[in-house]
Amino acid sequence: MELKPILRNDGLLHPGLIIIPGGGYNHLSNHEGENVAEYFGKPGINCFVLKYDFMFPQSLYDVKKAVRLVRFKAEEYNTDPERIALMGFSAGAHLAGLCAEHFDAFETEPKEPLDTLSARPDLCCFCYPVVTLSKPYGHMGSRITLNGRDDLAETLSLESSVRADMPPAFIWHTFEDKSVPFENSVELAKAMAAAGAECELHIFPKGKHGLDLAQNIPGAENWPALFADFLKRHNFLQTVKS
Repeated sequence: MELKPILRNDGLLHPGLIIIPGGGYNHLSNHEGENVAEYFGKPGINCFVLKYDFMFPQSLYDVKKAVRLVRFKAEEYNTDPERIALMGFSAGAHLAGLCAEHFDAFETEPKEPLDTLSARPDLCCFCYPVVTLSKPYGHMGSRITLNGRDDLAETLSLESSVRADMPPAFIWHTFEDKSVPFENSVELAKAMAAAGAECELHIFPKGKHGLDLAQNIPGAENWPALFADFLKRHNFLQTVKS
């Protein structure tokens, strides 16, 4: 696990955003990381780009360690430990969802002080997420490379493990996505609503898979502004004195 901080050093505590690139659990996309961090860093968010292992459960351990590390080093990072969000793209969104749902599961014995901290993110953003690992809408490539075990497919399908106490989530997708069908996001939103977990879902008409900031894509180009509004409503854009 590697975490690259992109910080504001102004003596204030900023909210934190851990960005998890996609790549089908076999590589890391090079357009869903630092460019996104630079964009969301402008309004005052401290961003962290995560490089993670592709095999489960190490992939989950990596994202949970990232959340705990930001909390543990909150003072050093000028980051509010109670305002840490995850933003994932495609398979990275699936990994963010695993952390949101299993923040207190698949745990190991603490080996260092940060291991005792909560791995629950305070908010999530799922961008064209891989959600289900089962047909007809499942992303079979992610299923195979993530673990390949049929007995874990249901547990690791996000729609099967939602819980009322998972963090609020902003979800967006496009109808034209052929790699990860938009039904993934619909199934996750339906499951979250049924469980009493808060989510906001946007499905835009145009755009292929892997849009990152979706610049110049009609409709989808508005997702960053919609997410910023979501952040404001959850008090995620304010800075406080350290």
